Amino acid sequence: MPTNMRHQRARAALQTFFVGDALSMPVHWYYNPIDIQRAFPGGVKEMHAAPTFHPSSIMSLHSTSKGGRGKQEPSAREIVGDIILKGKRQYWGIANQHYHQGLPAGENTLNAYCARLLIRGVSDRQNYNAEQFLQDYIAFMQADPPQHPDTYAESYHRGFFANLESGKPIDKCGAITHDTPSIGGLVTIVPLALFSLLRNEPLAEVQALCQRHLYLTHPDESLARVCNALVELIDNLLNRSETENAEPLLLKASKCIANTKLDALLKRDPGDLHVIGRHFSSACYITDSWPSMLYLAAKYQPTTEVALIANTNAGGENAHRGAVLGSVMGLIAGSAPTDLYKQLLHKDAITNEIDQLIAATV
Repeated sequence: MPTNMRHQRARAALQTFFVGDALSMPVHWYYNPIDIQRAFPGGVKEMHAAPTFHPSSIMSLHSTSKGGRGKQEPSAREIVGDIILKGKRQYWGIANQHYHQGLPAGENTLNAYCARLLIRGVSDRQNYNAEQFLQDYIAFMQADPPQHPDTYAESYHRGFFANLESGKPIDKCGAITHDTPSIGGLVTIVPLALFSLLRNEPLAEVQALCQRHLYLTHPDESLARVCNALVELIDNLLNRSETENAEPLLLKASKCIANTKLDALLKRDPGDLHVIGRHFSSACYITDSWPSMLYLAAKYQPTTEVALIANTNAGGENAHRGAVLGSVMGLIAGSAPTDLYKQLLHKDAITNEIDQLIAATV
């Protein structure tokens, strides 16, 4: 595959990655698709700000002192407010609080900001170093004033910093909770895999590297298997011929989770909201979010914008599912959805960061 085509696909993958996240941000974790239609009649088709009211929010049940759920009793030093998310503690513990309260249209979630952090790091150093990434991550998350605008941090962020506060070594702070095997763990894998594969590093080595990176924050064997499948899928899509159909590659990637039977599901096609929400949960758990993402990619490829809109309006964990879907659709189509990409709040900065990453692989 010509180098310029691989660069074009990688650029499209990363651009669409950020589109998929930002498009879903206002209805992130809306678990009833009807609520999306109520808030946005006709469904979400463009970038919107986060609404004030979130009908499915359980943010008030999430611990502010560790990963997972738990009481939010104020203490002398809390993870949320004192260690990370400085200035945001006041928004926790409120019923129907939006996870991304105050974010304007086209803004990305915290996990996408972490992907940008990784992109800048490998571009500046022209290499990936796990210890340096962790140091960058810790400085970024603890910055005061904050270097990102989000109000919510997933369980893995809170668990990591709870372990760090307890004195664990930085490379042993990955927390294990009920939602460790979630699609949010794959968000920083996408740019790392693209960076490494563009440098023509062997697939097996890139898979091993990405798995080590994953375990820094998401130590889970089942998620690691999906991580390997994602890296292989990225490699296959990045290097496929222009005439090769992407669907067999997507079906192959689904087999890392037993009994998904994605091919039969696509043939039957009972509808997006049956597949995502009934057949598979729309939640973050990788056993459901991974095949849901692949279903949308296979069904709608190569029409990227249609796939991202369908993902958004299916609800649930649509932002991080949308980021991974965006990267896959960008690789398939070889271009980003121009109108949606223009609506990203930080389009110019993101474009520059992507260009720098690709330049660092030459």
